[in-house]
Amino acid sequence: MPWKSETMNDVRKEFALKALAAGANLSALCREYGVTRKTGRHWRERAKCDGINQLAERSRRPRSNPTELAEGVVCRLVRLKMAHPAWGPRKICELYRRAYEQVLSISSCHRVLKKSGLVQAKKRRIRRDAALVLGAARATGPNDVWTVDHKGWWRLHDGERCEPLTVRDAFSRYILSAQVLENTRTETVQAEFLRLFQLYGLPKVIKSDNGSPFASSTAPLGLSTLSASWVALGIELEHSRPGHPQDNGAHERMHKDIEAEVAARTQPNRRAQQAALDLWREEYNHQRPHESLQDRFPAEVYRRSTRPLPVAPVPLDYGPGFFIRKVSSNGTIKWTNQLIQITTTLAGREVGLRLVSADRLEIWFNHLHLGAIDLQTYRFGSAPSRSAKAVCLAA
Repeated sequence: MPWKSETMNDVRKEFALKALAAGANLSALCREYGVTRKTGRHWRERAKCDGINQLAERSRRPRSNPTELAEGVVCRLVRLKMAHPAWGPRKICELYRRAYEQVLSISSCHRVLKKSGLVQAKKRRIRRDAALVLGAARATGPNDVWTVDHKGWWRLHDGERCEPLTVRDAFSRYILSAQVLENTRTETVQAEFLRLFQLYGLPKVIKSDNGSPFASSTAPLGLSTLSASWVALGIELEHSRPGHPQDNGAHERMHKDIEAEVAARTQPNRRAQQAALDLWREEYNHQRPHESLQDRFPAEVYRRSTRPLPVAPVPLDYGPGFFIRKVSSNGTIKWTNQLIQITTTLAGREVGLRLVSADRLEIWFNHLHLGAIDLQTYRFGSAPSRSAKAVCLAA
């Protein structure tokens, strides 16, 4: 037979029944139950006013909190979150500060949004140290490094394939272009970059992956027709390592935002999809605070390049000690009446040749050392490193 258990609530009920009986001695009851007269009177009055079944322990939480957010503040925070469902409490908090000139703590904002059911728990990621990429360019100001890539494609409602070209300034996070082009051919992408150069000027470095049309697996130093046009303008190239998208991780992270906020809402056709991308880009550049920018907007940090696009093509001047040769349409140059195959990527462009020994001839394209020609066999061998710089350029 189990022992009979008695809860504190049962003890209070029993005490209150005896205390409410006619002629009850409250002092004696308090001594019997081991409580003070103040507690005994409190139990008796609660039973008399609220009923014998309302003697359970009450919460000691204050009915009001002087530091609690006002109802209007909570409603504004919820409205901001509803307008930007993919943004976290930190960004919402910064938007509130800018809109209403009132500083809120991130923890308070998080608490309000979580209580409203607008914050979803995310799986905690294991952070690993970023891989060190030797020779990687570091952006210390606007237009130091532009990053470029094609966003993974998706189908529109009319069945057309949508694969936007995205160009981003690495320092300010400013998105220079998010354009749904007709195709990914060199001519189409080159026309878009010409528009960007005219609008924003020239960057120092353009960083891309090794895919077409940004690079070529068969040409020296991975040069493509597109990237060769950048080198001709004095722009340096940087390619991520094959199979290592983390080398351009910030750009890939921006693509993740496009996937969640644009691609997830597929539009009827290309024109409508471009309009949606334009609205997203405007919000990203002018309304979205970035923690890495001290919660500033990209548009507040970005400045146009001081290197304008030349009005007319500028001939490459290799300086003294170089012999100038024009690459033919089939990718060859001539040296002492010998045709030497270089690459069709540079067809129509001038390269600089420098004789470094009796049997070795170096080939340069602007600031890039492409490789050398063995004058014994008249065979061209590409340079082993893409990071080589010219040591003898025009003064």
